[in-house]
Amino acid sequence: MTLWMWLLLSCLLAYAWKLLGYLVPASVLRDPRMSRIAGTMTIGLLASLTIVNTVASGQTLALDARLGALAAAGIALVFRAPFLVVVLAGAGAAAGLRLLGWN
Repeated sequence: MTLWMWLLLSCLLAYAWKLLGYLVPASVLRDPRMSRIAGTMTIGLLASLTIVNTVASGQTLALDARLGALAAAGIALVFRAPFLVVVLAGAGAAAGLRLLGWN
């Protein structure tokens, strides 16, 4: 199978999964536990994606400026900074660390 066939297959499966969601009864969706589970899964998924994108480089682990950028953004979040400030703090930390030679 070529890459395009895998891509089309994954698109078809994702669309089918989305259509399957319309078949879920409304009573299941109104359950507060379902809302809590969906919210928790979203947070867990985003956190894992953030960590993977921070420390993974190909198939190896890399501790580089991205880790410092994540730490700076995390500190900005602790101080409840606006989103733009969080992004700028992370980008500035990464640029500064790379300027210092921590790649």
